[in-house]
Amino acid sequence: MSNPTEYTPPRVWAWDQQSGGKFAHINRPVAGATHDKDLPMGRHPLQLYSLATPNGVKVTVMLEELLALGHHGAEYDAWLIDINEGDQFGSGFVGANPNSKIPALMDHSGEAPVRVFESGAILLYLAEKFDAFLPAAGAARAECLSWLFWQMGSAPFLGGGFGHFYAYAPARFEYPINRYAMEVKRQLDVLDRHLAAHKFLAGDDYTIADMAVWPWYGALVKGQLYEAGEFLAVHEYRHVLRWTDEIAQRPAVQRGRKVNRAWGEPSSQLRERHDASDFATRTQDKLATSARDES
Repeated sequence: MSNPTEYTPPRVWAWDQQSGGKFAHINRPVAGATHDKDLPMGRHPLQLYSLATPNGVKVTVMLEELLALGHHGAEYDAWLIDINEGDQFGSGFVGANPNSKIPALMDHSGEAPVRVFESGAILLYLAEKFDAFLPAAGAARAECLSWLFWQMGSAPFLGGGFGHFYAYAPARFEYPINRYAMEVKRQLDVLDRHLAAHKFLAGDDYTIADMAVWPWYGALVKGQLYEAGEFLAVHEYRHVLRWTDEIAQRPAVQRGRKVNRAWGEPSSQLRERHDASDFATRTQDKLATSARDES
């Protein structure tokens, strides 16, 4: 194993704003707003402030799945929060989520607005609000919630651990990459062994557990996360791949993964969503642009 320059921690840690890494310009050791900026408000009771990272996709998939079931009360406005520009530190967003992380949901359907932050909490809140995608009681409910919280506890090792040191750190070092690659592969093995005997994470039914895990681990095994598919030999996890592909075919999932997406192919993006017709409008805009390009 190679030996990087050894670091001796100081007696008292101090913030070095020039520490490097892709997100160094927005990372800081204090909370709170850096500027005044109100959140926009659309016409629906549910207002989502997010970005189409894996954590954001969880919630837009859930909302689209609810609408597909006929829950009209799940209509929503989805506003883009550009974390690279520091939108998450605006006073309005900090009011919705004091942790300054996407996604954040404001529910204006009651007498007083309700804020919900942390993606797992939002999934659980919506599942209980609409009585959908969450078993009512007993062993099935416990299994669903166990996998939901498994994801909330495991993904930081994938994102903040492996993803940071493999893809975003200012330099690559063997020890942290190996340490987190080992843990990510262990997690994939946990999923693969379970899905060998179960159609979905909580059994035969698709639930919020699947919606929570799929945007992270589904993207990973399809080689769409950190460009690390070959490095992690994701082709080995054939049961996770089967589960991933099945979920990816769901129309609501295909819609949900586009919402608040501001990168990639134009056909994969819907920066803001305020009505179901926005998906059709986006497709029409793409076709019109293609026609102009060809003329």
